[in-house]
Amino acid sequence: MKFGEHLKSSLIRDYDFYYIAYDELKKELSSGLDSNGNKWSNELEEQFLVSLEAELDKVYTFQRVKYSEISRRIKDAEQQVGQVIQSIGTDSSPFEQDFEDLEEELSDIIADVHDLAKFTRLNYTGFQKIIKKHDKQTLYNLKPVFQVRLDSKPFFKDNYDSMIVKLSLNYDLVRTRGNPVKGDSSAGGGQQNFVRQTTKYWVHPDNITELKLIILKHLPVLVFNTNKEFEQEDSAITSIYYDNENLDLYYGRLRKDEGAEAHRLRWYGGMSSDTIFVERKTHREDWTGEKSVKARFPLKERHVNSFMKGEYTVPQAFAKMRKDGKKSIKEIENLEALAIETQYTMLKKRLRPVVRSFYNRTAFQLPGDARVRISLDTELTMVREDNFDGIDRTNGNWRRMDIGVDWPFNQLPPKDVERFPYAVLEVKLQTQLGQEPPQWVRDLISSHLVEAVPKFSKFIHGVATLLPERVDLIPFWQPQMNVDIRKPVLQNQIGIHRAHSGSNGSYSNTSSGDYLDDEELIGHGSISQTQVDQVGSSGTLETSPLLTNSTQPINRKPFAKGNIFNKINGKLIDFFTDENVYKVSKDTVFSTQFVAPPGKKICVPVRVEPKVYFATERTFLSWLSIALILSATTTTLLSFGDRVSLAASVGFFITTIGTIVYATWMYIWRVLNVRRKEVANYDDQYGPVGICLALGISCFLNFLFRVL
Repeated sequence: MKFGEHLKSSLIRDYDFYYIAYDELKKELSSGLDSNGNKWSNELEEQFLVSLEAELDKVYTFQRVKYSEISRRIKDAEQQVGQVIQSIGTDSSPFEQDFEDLEEELSDIIADVHDLAKFTRLNYTGFQKIIKKHDKQTLYNLKPVFQVRLDSKPFFKDNYDSMIVKLSLNYDLVRTRGNPVKGDSSAGGGQQNFVRQTTKYWVHPDNITELKLIILKHLPVLVFNTNKEFEQEDSAITSIYYDNENLDLYYGRLRKDEGAEAHRLRWYGGMSSDTIFVERKTHREDWTGEKSVKARFPLKERHVNSFMKGEYTVPQAFAKMRKDGKKSIKEIENLEALAIETQYTMLKKRLRPVVRSFYNRTAFQLPGDARVRISLDTELTMVREDNFDGIDRTNGNWRRMDIGVDWPFNQLPPKDVERFPYAVLEVKLQTQLGQEPPQWVRDLISSHLVEAVPKFSKFIHGVATLLPERVDLIPFWQPQMNVDIRKPVLQNQIGIHRAHSGSNGSYSNTSSGDYLDDEELIGHGSISQTQVDQVGSSGTLETSPLLTNSTQPINRKPFAKGNIFNKINGKLIDFFTDENVYKVSKDTVFSTQFVAPPGKKICVPVRVEPKVYFATERTFLSWLSIALILSATTTTLLSFGDRVSLAASVGFFITTIGTIVYATWMYIWRVLNVRRKEVANYDDQYGPVGICLALGISCFLNFLFRVL
């Protein structure tokens, strides 16, 4: 679909006259050009710039006015909600209709926020497209000049997170009729016999604001400090991942080896944060009866360097905690044990900072209730921290100091930064055995807004993309980074709807995936032009086939039907549908066949349990039992038969030897491949047929010799 057609089908009716006049600008371009573009002149260029500036001024003015209007409406709604809540239990106690009216008003504001976000995305894309068309047709380079004008009227840079936090707080008060759920924001609830399900999804920048607005109608935004006004820095989370020059931790986490660890240092907020959390994640296979765990302990920033070098001891680190007495002795001892093990691993394996991950997180959860927890990470960026190429980026420190939370980190060279093009949605569910997740959650994760990517890891993706020369195994999702994950909007799917009829919004079911271009990846406050440029260079890595290590022809179908993981060899189904993944049947845009670049292989972790080895041994012993029966037949013919039996026993003897050799070879081949976690066809298609044919020929020869 052409962008002009998409713009017409997607615009908000009440905003109709304030959109960029894309078709008129196109006509102005085409009217001043012949087939060779020779008629374009400086006068025409000046006229076009005047028209373009007028369109920019129109869009910017409307966006500022509408943004201010929504801000005032939110403030007014806050006052109304406060008055209604304060009147509860008094003589003027509110009626149910009062709450319904407030809920309708808040829903209308939520729809306005959604419409304005959609308006800015479409217009910014329109300006980028018309500039690109201008530069291509006229050979005048207008893009860098007009980018300055865009930056001077940045209608596309407004962040709606503060609005979302305020709307969430007030909507939760109204929805619960003044009795919101209270509790420790970090608590996990008191459920027993629950099943924990965790799945990760990618979210296109076009869908981020809509997704947040949908979720806040069911879950409040989790705010840890309600005593201060929300600031963008409050949502920032930064982690420094450690590894050694051989990238042992990377390969262990990528292959999902039993006991594989990831070590990171994490802080919340800006660079001035004084508390650093030292974390260790340990992967456990299900057959061990243990769960993968994440453990951490706090450390003051001024002590991090000396702790990593072993100069700052564990007793020193926990002396104050013991003195304060806020935690039990047992808790402190467990933390000390973790700190000792972490410090020992850091020194023994010579771990150093390798990659940083940065993102802004919006978490949705009822305080003290972890049955449903949803987090959305935006502006995800990975940054090099290593010195493997001879450049000491940290200058001996535990982290580099030339960047903070100033996303998109334009001061960094392209080789040092990977700006992830999507947001990452993580859905954590704790449900009673036999209980289904809430219907709205199932509707959300099966909608067009998300694309499931099980086992996605920021650490693995960062190392694989930033250090391509040092890795020969890459994750299965990396070769699909250049596939547009947007999908058509189907009827009756979850979305933002106004509480009353006659809405001013136009919610089109038109797919936006047919006209993907670089500019369309750029959303307001979601992704920058620099990020798009980076995607163009690092997001198109060709890799080996998804399922095997052999080379296969490329077969890229952006809108292929059927979930990618249902197409995968049956031997991998257990990995993708284990108890940690909530299974949803839906269309996907991913393809499954890729051409491997030289020296690269796709790593698809395969879960191997001890029973796999036992099954292989049982199969081997079964073949040996058949061989024993055949050998007994051969011995009987040799010992008690005549010359004819002696001749017939030759066939049985050859069959026996062949069975033993074949069974032994298959057993060794299976064990080696299982140990290496190779993806292969472990079923035996030829052995039984061959043995049966050999046995049949032996019996036939025996009969033939006897008759003759």
